[in-house]
Amino acid sequence: MFKLMLPAIALIFSGMIFSDPAFSQSSQRATVNGTVTERATGESIWGANVVIEGTTTGTTTNQSGFYTLSRLQPGTYTLVASFIGFESQRTEVTLEAGETLRINFEMTETGVDLDDVVVTTDSFDLEERQAVGVATLPTRLIKDVPAVLQADVFRSLQLLPGIKAASDFSSGLYIRGGSPDQTLILLDNTTVYNPTHFFGFFSTFNPDAIRDARVYKGAFPAEFGGRIGSVVDLYNKDGNRNETRGTASVGLLSSRASMEGPYSGGSYMFTARRSTLEPVLWALRSSVDNIPDSFYFYDINGRVNYDLSQNDRLSFTFYSGMDDVVFPAADDLLLKLNYGNLTGSANYTRIVSSDLFARVTLTGSRYFNRPQFEFGGTEIKRRNTVNDFSIKTDLEWTPGQNHTVKAGLWAGNILLKLEDSFDGLTTQSPRIESQYFSGYIQDNWRFLPRWSVNAGLRASYYTSGDFSRLEPRLQLEYRAADNVRLQTAYGRHYQFLSLITNEAFSGFDVWLLTDDGVPPSWGDQFVAGVKWNPRRNLNVEFELFYRTMNELFELDPRIPDTAGLDYSELFRFGEGFAYGAEILLQRTTGKINGFIGYTWGTTRRKFPTFNNDNFYPPKYDRIHDVNVVLNYNLSNNWMATAVFNYATGQSYTQPLGRTQVDNPFGTQPDDPIIVGKVNASRLPAYHRLDIGFTYYSRFFNLGDSELQLQLINAYSRRNVWFYQFDFDENPVRREEVRMLPIVPSVTYTVNF
Repeated sequence: MFKLMLPAIALIFSGMIFSDPAFSQSSQRATVNGTVTERATGESIWGANVVIEGTTTGTTTNQSGFYTLSRLQPGTYTLVASFIGFESQRTEVTLEAGETLRINFEMTETGVDLDDVVVTTDSFDLEERQAVGVATLPTRLIKDVPAVLQADVFRSLQLLPGIKAASDFSSGLYIRGGSPDQTLILLDNTTVYNPTHFFGFFSTFNPDAIRDARVYKGAFPAEFGGRIGSVVDLYNKDGNRNETRGTASVGLLSSRASMEGPYSGGSYMFTARRSTLEPVLWALRSSVDNIPDSFYFYDINGRVNYDLSQNDRLSFTFYSGMDDVVFPAADDLLLKLNYGNLTGSANYTRIVSSDLFARVTLTGSRYFNRPQFEFGGTEIKRRNTVNDFSIKTDLEWTPGQNHTVKAGLWAGNILLKLEDSFDGLTTQSPRIESQYFSGYIQDNWRFLPRWSVNAGLRASYYTSGDFSRLEPRLQLEYRAADNVRLQTAYGRHYQFLSLITNEAFSGFDVWLLTDDGVPPSWGDQFVAGVKWNPRRNLNVEFELFYRTMNELFELDPRIPDTAGLDYSELFRFGEGFAYGAEILLQRTTGKINGFIGYTWGTTRRKFPTFNNDNFYPPKYDRIHDVNVVLNYNLSNNWMATAVFNYATGQSYTQPLGRTQVDNPFGTQPDDPIIVGKVNASRLPAYHRLDIGFTYYSRFFNLGDSELQLQLINAYSRRNVWFYQFDFDENPVRREEVRMLPIVPSVTYTVNF
C-alpha cells in the first residue's frame, strides 16, 4: 500500500508545484513568515489569524505558533495578527522581489492592565473558526467553571455541544454517540490510554500544565487516525520565556504546584499534583465502615525546550501518573488497585525554508493496571499493560497564497499483555504485539475567494491480522457572506483497538487489539453546519451529524469459560449508528459572557442473537442535552460563574416481574425474572446547577492570588445514577442509587 501511496504523494506534490501559476514567477515573489506568541509569557498561540489588511489573503498559525505568507507581489502591506481574547497587532512591511521577511507578533490579552496588580479578563471563545466540528477550550475557562472539588479538563469539555457525560462520577467523553474508546486522546502527540484519576472521577490532565485543549468531534482531517469517533488534542505549556513564575494551589481533593521560566537555552515547565484526602479518610474511619485503608494519586508533567537556532527547536515532554487504593469492601474481601500512565516525547521542529515546516516526533506511552482481590484467603490477580512506541514525521508546505499542504508518516510498535491468575494459578495470559504504519496527505486550499476545501487521504497498516485500510477525508466551506459560513465534511475512519471498561471503576480498563479473525472497526461520518457571527462578540453555530459504526468488536459476555478458545472466538461483532443536531449560542466578550449549548441526538447498537437482533440504545444514549455557562465580572476583583446542565435520563433495562415455575421433582421452585426490552426504559431527567465566585487579590505582596468559592449542585438535586433491584422479594423491590448532593468547594491559588 505504501509503495503505491508514495508515488501518488510525489505526483500530487509535483502537480501542485507546476500547476501553480505563481511558481514560475516565484523568484520575483516575496514571503513573510514568523511566529505569534503571548507577550506576557512567550507561549506560542495556535490558531491565530495573520492576514494582509484589505485582502482575502491570510493564514493561521500551526501548533508551534508558526505562520507563512508566500508568493506575494513586491510592495507595501499591512499585516494584521488577531486571536480571540487578545488585542490585534498591526505592522507595515515593504517587500522586495525575492525577499523573505521574518515578522514575529507578540500579543496582549484584552482587559489586561500591565500596570495593575490584579489581572482579569472578560472574554473567551470556544470555537476554532476554520473547521466544522472543531472546538478549542481556553484554559482559563477550565479553571473558572465550577468543578467537583477541583478544575478538570474533561469535565469542561463535557459542557460543549455533542459531548456528553455518563454521570457525576465519570469524566469519560461520549462524543456524538460514541463510547470513550472511540476518542483518540493525545498529549503532545502521544496517545494516552487511560486519562482518568480517582476511578474515573476526573481526568489525569492538570490544568496548570495544559496550554491548548482542542477537540475534533467528527469527520476529522487525515492527519489524525486510529479511532472511528473523535480526537482530543492536548499540548503542554512551553514554559514562560520571559520570567520565572510559579503557582501553588490547595484544594479539598488535591493540591498542586507548578514552576516555569526561561534558561539560557530556552524554557521549561514542571507541574505536580497529589491527592490530599488522607486527613479526611483518617477522620471518617472511626465513624464510617468500608473506608479505604490507603488511597492516593499523583501526576507530574514536564516540558523542556531547547532552541538550537531561530529556525530549529528541540522539546522534551513527559507525564507520569498513578492511583493506588487499598479498600476493605467487606469483612473477608480486600480490594487492591494500582493503575496509571507514563508518557514521553521528543520533538524536533525546523523551518526548512520560507514555505516548508517540518516536525519529527518520538513518542512512548505505557498504561498499566494491577487489580487484586483477596476473598476468604483466595487471591485473584490481574496484570494488564499497554506499551506503545512510535516515530512520526510531518511536513507542512505552503505552495501559494491561501494554500497549505500537509503530509506525514507514522510508524510504531504496540504490545498488549493480559495475565489473570486465581489462587496462584494462571488462568489466561494472552500477549498481542503489532507493528503499525500510517501515512497521510491533506491539501487545504481556498481555490476561490469564497470557497475552500480540505481534502485528504490516510493509509494504515497493522501487522496483527495483516490489515491495511484507506481512509478518505473531505471538508468543504462556502462563505455565503462575510459573517456566514456554510460547511460540510465527510470521513472514513478505522479503529484497530477496543476497550473493555467499567463506568464505575476505570482502573479495570483492558485494551484489546485486532488480530487474525478480528478485523478493525470502521465507520463513515457526515457533518454539515452553519456558522454565523451577527456581531463581533456573538457566535451562532448549528451542525448536523450522522455516523455509522461497523465491525464493533468486544468480548462476548455469553461465553462461560474462555479456556482453550482461540483469540478470535472470544469476541462478538456488532454495528451501530448515531445522528443528531447541535446548537451553540455564544457571547465571547463583555461584562456578562458565556454560551448555551444544546444537543439532540440518538445512538444505537446491535449484536447478533442479542435483543432478537434488533437495535437498542446504549446506556449513554441521551436524546436532549442542554448546558448553560455564564460568567459575570462583578468588579476588577470578583467574578461569578454559573453552570446549568439538563439531560434526558439514561436508558436501562427494567425487570417486569417474576414467574413461578414448579419443579415436578419437588425441589425448590425456580422463579425466572422477566425483563423488558433492552434499555427501553429511562431514568429520571438529570439536571444540576453549579455556582462559583473567584476573588483576585495579592498574597502578602509576594504574588497574585485567587480564592475560589464554589457550590456544586446548588439546589441539591439528587439525580439517579442507577436502580438496584432486590430479586429475593416478589414483587421485585427497586432502590435508587443517587449521585452527588450539594457539595461546597474551596480552592486557594497563589501565583508568584
